[in-house]
Amino acid sequence: MPDEVLLLEEHDAHGVMRVIEIGAYRFLEFGGEVEQSCVYMPDPSWLEYDYTRCMLMFALAHPQPESALFLGLGAGSLSNACLRFLPLKQASAIELREALPRIARQLLGLSQDPRLSIVCGDAADLLPAQARVDLLFVDLYTDHGPSEVQQTADFLRRCQRQLNPGGLLIINQWSADNGQLLAFNTLREVFADGFCYCPLEERNQVVLVGNGVMPDTTLLKNRITALAPELGYSLQPLLDLLRCPALVPHTAHKR
Repeated sequence: MPDEVLLLEEHDAHGVMRVIEIGAYRFLEFGGEVEQSCVYMPDPSWLEYDYTRCMLMFALAHPQPESALFLGLGAGSLSNACLRFLPLKQASAIELREALPRIARQLLGLSQDPRLSIVCGDAADLLPAQARVDLLFVDLYTDHGPSEVQQTADFLRRCQRQLNPGGLLIINQWSADNGQLLAFNTLREVFADGFCYCPLEERNQVVLVGNGVMPDTTLLKNRITALAPELGYSLQPLLDLLRCPALVPHTAHKR
């Protein structure tokens, strides 16, 4: 196994940021060696983690997305993949940690694509000033886990209001201690049964909100099949995990 090499360590008001290199991979870590992102440096649009693959898969449910907003940039692998594989004309990101875009561009292969713009600050504060988009990705994590704000009804409603007609909200959520989808009851309060999710082995649970319209799984399967040779992997195993609350009794999810 290749040696682990520390490429960078910086401190800001939110804690420590590290970039670690192991062979062809570089890892972004926060705090006490909490792994936030993994980048395959020969191809920074390669998605190593299932949760990022699942977020890309859900984006394929939109027939023709032209705009995207990423709340939480990380190393930028997901934004790289979306710029490469989706017909986006414009993309933007809000990142809390001011140094991270520079670090990601210098050391983690973040795309220099002119379609991508980045603003630094608190996503909850800056969201209302953003234009409406076709795709809104929420991935707000600290070294302690998912941000509390992305579990609140008010924030989720504000995210939904940022969508164009037919737009999709895609959230990297987490499992509660009992294995259920974190904030399931809040999601149901805000979106009724108009959302789906995929529970993943890493405890990530990726949520798709489509304004009450469930994804066309046949169409999605066809798109997944067509894109697999270009991606270098299949998203079908993730689609097989899809769960839709509209198809199960409400009592199954009571705590």
